Parts: sequence; C-alpha cells; structure tokens
Amino acid sequence: MSWNPALDPGCPDEIGVDAIETLIIPRARDLGDFEVRRALPSPKRQMVGPFIFFDQAGPAEFLTGQDVDVRPHPHIGLGTVTYLYRGDFHHRDSIGSDHIITPGALNWMVAGKGVSHSERTSSTARKGPHSLYGIQTWIALPEECEDMDPIFEHHGKDALPEIEAEGINARLILGNAYGEKAPATLYSETFYLDVTLAPGARFPLPDDHEDRGLYITEGSVSIAGQSFEAMQMMVFRHGDKITVAAGPQGARLMALGGATLNGPRYVWWNFVASSKDRIEQAKIDWRAADWGQGLFDLPVGDRREFIPLP
Repeated sequence: MSWNPALDPGCPDEIGVDAIETLIIPRARDLGDFEVRRALPSPKRQMVGPFIFFDQAGPAEFLTGQDVDVRPHPHIGLGTVTYLYRGDFHHRDSIGSDHIITPGALNWMVAGKGVSHSERTSSTARKGPHSLYGIQTWIALPEECEDMDPIFEHHGKDALPEIEAEGINARLILGNAYGEKAPATLYSETFYLDVTLAPGARFPLPDDHEDRGLYITEGSVSIAGQSFEAMQMMVFRHGDKITVAAGPQGARLMALGGATLNGPRYVWWNFVASSKDRIEQAKIDWRAADWGQGLFDLPVGDRREFIPLP
C-alpha cells in the first residue's frame, strides 16, 4: 500500500517541544554477553497505551560458543512481543509452541492466567559467530483477560503489512494504523510499527490513538528544531498532530501506543496484574514447582532447568 505522509500531517517546525509529554533515557543492564536497555517501565512513565515493558537487546556480536540461553521462566497478565532486527531466538513454551523467530517476524505470546517459556540461540546459529539485535515488549492485558488461557501466535515477515511512502518504510507489527491491520489477535486498541526513514524524511505518527510514543533505535530525528538521538523514547501529548523528521543519517524507529488501560498495573519480576493478590498467587505457584499440576508447567522440549523465583 502507498501512503502519502504529506496529507496534513503537521510539519516538524509547527510542533512545539512541549508536545513531548515525557522523554525517557533507557537504563542499561549488563547481562554478561550483551547489554539490554530498558525504557519501560520508567520512573517517569509506567506505560504507553498498553505497553508496560520495552527492552532493546543488543546490538551484540557473539563468537562460536557464546550463546543466549534464557531458561524457562513464568509470566501472567501480559502478552510478550519479540521482534528482531538481526539474529534469531528459539522460542518454546508450556502450551507446546516451538518456533524459531527471525528478523522481521513476530512472536506474540499471551500469558493470561499463566505460561512459561524459554528463549535460546537456535541450534543453527550456535554453529558459528552470530549477531543479536532486537526489541522485546510486554503488553498489559485488560482486567477481563487476565484469567484467560494462554495463547501463542507466530506471524512471518511477509504476513505483516508494509506501508511505504517517499523515504519511509513502515512494517505494522501489531494493531492498526494508516488503514492497515496486522494479523495478531489483540485484546485492546494498539499500534506498533517498525519504521525506517531516509535522511530528511518526515514521518507522521497515527493521530487516531489515545497514547503515542516512539523509540529511536538508529540515527536521529528532529522535532521543533531539536534533535533526539538513538536510545531515547518520547511520549507525546494526546491529540497533537506529530511529525518527526529524520536526521542526516536517517533513522530507525519503533512507534507504539494505543488506548490506556483502566488503571495502573502492579509489576513484580515477570508478572503483571491489576491486583497484588494475583501476583502473590503466581509467586506461590512458581515456587512450588508443581509442574503440570498447578498454575504453571515447563516448556515442552525444555524441561531440564528453570529460573527460580527471586
């Protein structure tokens, strides 16, 4: 589909910097072989729409024998979104899903009342040097979906709508934007886009969503004459028409948002819930390690180890 960003989007110099409601500088976490930068939740902002967790993993280069092995661990009350620029992950979970995620594809796992999963470097990538660079986000579920049975969906790169205009390529990962709709099953209004901009290209954010933000993964963008660099997240004031202009090296962005939920969420370790009681029960069930008998089981095909409750 071709889309014309010049259809009354508002130009960057017509927008005040005060249209940026929150500017977030992600916290860096060293995981040993690679670094993760966490933008959400932050002291300034818990969520952008339903997005409650946003991590940039890498970019990192691994030698043969250096691999990522995230052992089986639990989730409740959220959906995990794994999206890679480079490298791969082998996903296995307790409802039997078993997929290799590759760049441009979507892994969407909805934990609901409880699920566990592991994420490891694939057996193919382990045979030699390999890269890892991607984004993982969590989407908090509406209260009425917190006790649903877990589900998993994998959508390949070709299944995700692409939106193109002069100097702009945008892949719609989740939700709806610019008249397009992504295939994943969602439970609240959401949009999530992987956007690549040529130098100087102007990109208007969707203006039909309540909450909107963007995270710069590469390059820079300008708003009202002020430049913002990679590894910064901006959350914008509701209702303003927002257009950003790519810097001289171009830019790559993750644009995200949607409808706000009916209240804040409690977050503890890998658990998200609208009530503390749900989180306390999840702690009890994971600590019990009563696999397949209580709330949690271990992933099919990856049952030899797990991450214990902190």
